[in-house]
Amino acid sequence: MSGSERMGQPAAPGKLMTMREAIARFAPDGASVAIGCALEPLIPFAAAHEMIRQGRRDLTLIGPISDILFDQMIGAGCVARVTAAWAGNVSEGLGHNYRRAAERGQPRPIEILDHSNYSIALALQAAALGVPYIPMRSLLGSDIARDHPGIRPAPSPIDGSPTLLVHAVQPDVAIIHVQRADALGRAHVWGGLGVCEEAALAAKGVIYVAEEIVPEEIILSDPNRVLAPSFKTLAVVHAPGGAHPSPVQGYYNRDHAFFAEYHAQSRTPEGFAAWLDAWVMSVPDRAAYLEKLGAGRWAALAPCERRLAAPVDYGY
Repeated sequence: MSGSERMGQPAAPGKLMTMREAIARFAPDGASVAIGCALEPLIPFAAAHEMIRQGRRDLTLIGPISDILFDQMIGAGCVARVTAAWAGNVSEGLGHNYRRAAERGQPRPIEILDHSNYSIALALQAAALGVPYIPMRSLLGSDIARDHPGIRPAPSPIDGSPTLLVHAVQPDVAIIHVQRADALGRAHVWGGLGVCEEAALAAKGVIYVAEEIVPEEIILSDPNRVLAPSFKTLAVVHAPGGAHPSPVQGYYNRDHAFFAEYHAQSRTPEGFAAWLDAWVMSVPDRAAYLEKLGAGRWAALAPCERRLAAPVDYGY
């Protein structure tokens, strides 16, 4: 039975559930998971930590730039394959766990399918459109195009010029952090979206991790901000602070020091094991994580000013 077949469907109409339940039901061993799709902001660390606590194995991680999320899951032994543009620590360098897995097979070997940010976006867009591939040219002559089994050269059927066919990538589940959602599975997200929309539409189902749960009339008041149709939604999880240490526009800033601390501590397998125990295994949920972080540090990440968008009139 495939990972997607084991997922089933959530009970209707409400889709609210705990992180523990959402991950247990919809992110099984062997699943392909699109996560960290907004690049540097809105990274669902709370969801990744729950997958680690539940001992997930043989996952395929899909995304553009995941910052240290992929690195943590690789170090915890959750990952069999990475389909991404880059994996590491954006402000510090490559991830130590990623390098150990790629170069030495520690804690386990991983398969790496390289993409550019553009080609992974096209791969997800192809799946969202229900087509087998989308043509591109920007990777012509690159090692990525030469070595990638899902990016193939083909002459243009129009003028015969060189093109590349980027094969569709359909995740079993996309896990997307958003500013707000309602209980019926509709979500609002703003700021830098990266490929969140493409991933949500490409995936077989979506788990939203939300800073706030709001009444449905708030979501429906601004339909253009809804990321994807609610029938794609498997679960909605209320997890304030669930993207820390990455930023969520309008809610909290990036914790630059946390990334530096992680990079230093994960330099050795022993250091990473201690970090993992302290920040993932010893904290049962995101509320306990934020308590460990400390009220002062958390408050220092709050927005310094408000920049509200102008109201929009949807009337006729």
